[in-house]
Amino acid sequence: MDLDEILREGDRIAVALVEIAGAAVIFVGALWAALRFVVEGLRHRTAAVFTPIRLSLGRFLTLGLEFQLAADILRTAVSPTFDQIGQLAAIATIRTALNFFLRREIAQEQRQVGETGADPGRTT
Repeated sequence: MDLDEILREGDRIAVALVEIAGAAVIFVGALWAALRFVVEGLRHRTAAVFTPIRLSLGRFLTLGLEFQLAADILRTAVSPTFDQIGQLAAIATIRTALNFFLRREIAQEQRQVGETGADPGRTT
């Protein structure tokens, strides 16, 4: 096995690990938000209790998307083709736009929570 093959195999393993980490973050965030939704929905019947849950889920989604973007960058790190670079550019643009809008919505929700006097740092 020459150095080029070792690098490619290492890259494949690194990409798989980072993709798994990103998927795990999104899955855990969705599961956590779903459980909190059920628990808070049974305790309280107001829409205001769901804003912190949405904020938390948005943070998980943002972090998961960052991991997925990192995996895409790693995938093209070892001798990329022009086709792979073009795909990475498109994927990076889409994921960056998603992150931008998620962060903007999170900031807007945090401002609304602050205006209503609720605790934006509440995680339970």
